[in-house]
Amino acid sequence: MQVIGTHNSYKQHMPPEEFAAHHALDAHGADGLDYGHRPLNEQLDLGIRQLELDVWDDPQGARWLHPPGAMRKGFASPPWPSAQTAQMTKPGFKVMHLADIDFRSSCMTFVACLTIIRDWSAAHPRHVPIMILINAKDGKLGPGSVAALKFDEAAFDRLDAEIRSVFKPKQLITPDGIQGAFPTLRNAASAGHWPTLGQARGRILFALDESDDKIALYRGARKSLEGRAMFATTREDSPAAGYITLNDPLADQERIKTAVAAGLLVRTRADADTFEARRNDTARREAAFASGAQFVSTDYFEPDPRFGPYRVRFDDGAIARCNPVRAAAKCAGIPIE
Repeated sequence: MQVIGTHNSYKQHMPPEEFAAHHALDAHGADGLDYGHRPLNEQLDLGIRQLELDVWDDPQGARWLHPPGAMRKGFASPPWPSAQTAQMTKPGFKVMHLADIDFRSSCMTFVACLTIIRDWSAAHPRHVPIMILINAKDGKLGPGSVAALKFDEAAFDRLDAEIRSVFKPKQLITPDGIQGAFPTLRNAASAGHWPTLGQARGRILFALDESDDKIALYRGARKSLEGRAMFATTREDSPAAGYITLNDPLADQERIKTAVAAGLLVRTRADADTFEARRNDTARREAAFASGAQFVSTDYFEPDPRFGPYRVRFDDGAIARCNPVRAAAKCAGIPIE
């Protein structure tokens, strides 16, 4: 199948005064941050079937209670309403884009975000499988910020545990479930050992989209991803290959088509950093659709009226459609959802 997703799905617009302060320091960088999304349940109502969450480690709680804010004049005042303050105080992973200047989210904790998705899924049990892309954030932050905690194997263990605290095993599509009796996940994917659409409806799969060093920590000594809750982006020939991220459908068109034809799941992006929306440039969007990537991510499922008409939708209004590379003729043009 092929579906449309959102990039940094939790992200809220920066308040005007903070955006202006950041723009004065870094106009190009600020322009790339000038987008936001509806709450997750509303996105799912509209037909989004791939979401992206950036997680920051906070095992003690309250680590991110006082972000400095883009104005760089002390703490943002106040950054959180009381309900969000209570969430930020609790131990557990937090969901933000940048923990110092672009930190406002429609759901501040990982568990809160997952609970919204779980509850929506339970209310719509016939939905096609939803993929949740995870970025494990620990990059360098600006002045006035506390240091981000580096991800290690123990942190990834806790991240898996939070996923499994929200979703029951039968609600998930996992690497173990795909690998089955095959010697590696890559062998299983190549053999097409994915669930049928009927088996996959109402279920969720997670994919860790990270650098090679973090993926190595997540895998540990495993041959593939045995026991893990998430798929992980790797090279196409890795024993752990079931999913890969290839974000540039123009440069990577043939690589995406080859990976999809070989049985892998692929996420690509129809736009980035507000560039396409500001110019109504549809070349990347059309390349993403044609590539056969199962998950096409955008910041513009709905147009931003400040920029123009650019948006990312299937022409016939489908939420999910047959994959143009793997199954172009199977549905006779009828949407899967």
